[in-house]
Amino acid sequence: MALDIPKTVYNGKIRELKLGKGAKAVTVGGETAYPFYLFEGAMPNLPKIAMEVWDVPPKDWAEAALEPFAGVTEDPVAWAQKCIKDYGAEMICLQMVSIDPNGLNRDAEEAAQVARKVADAIDVPLIVWGTANHDKDTEVLRRVADLCQGKNVIIGPVEEGDHKKIGAAALAYQHTTAASTPIDINLAKQLNILLGNLGVPNEALVMDPTVSGIGYGIEYC
Repeated sequence: MALDIPKTVYNGKIRELKLGKGAKAVTVGGETAYPFYLFEGAMPNLPKIAMEVWDVPPKDWAEAALEPFAGVTEDPVAWAQKCIKDYGAEMICLQMVSIDPNGLNRDAEEAAQVARKVADAIDVPLIVWGTANHDKDTEVLRRVADLCQGKNVIIGPVEEGDHKKIGAAALAYQHTTAASTPIDINLAKQLNILLGNLGVPNEALVMDPTVSGIGYGIEYC
């Protein structure tokens, strides 16, 4: 007797969107079922993993974590290029560690110039990630959006407390907005609505559910 696997058929699908610009742009989304549930639906685009680069040298990383990036952690541009050339990174996530008000509290212009240099030096999609301090992120990420105009950088985290100014800047300078909410699907939907009311199109909006996709199992997403 053949095994008849129970299946759930969904009417909708995850929206597809393009990240980055040019030949190395990537497309994500498009699933018609849960991730990797290929027996229930289609998964036209594999998940993409960005390699992380800091805008300042890490001071507390273990030696084993630093070893693969020996010689480049002092220079975010060289670090990003190494991730692409040596490790085949399809995306880069630039962590703006230096702007933390409780840390170096780097000036917005100086920090944004670093992001611009990285964006100019690579041909894969770039994520620029702040510190989740609303005031500082607003100041820095708006300037990043300006300096990187037209490069379709993924800018985040964009939260309810700063969505108006950062979302508007991302929209004005043709970037993708990363809407970040902690786990709760209703909070995520609400933030999407708020960004939509600003004029941010669905085609320029990605959702960051924080730890949901890893801490609770990828099927949670």
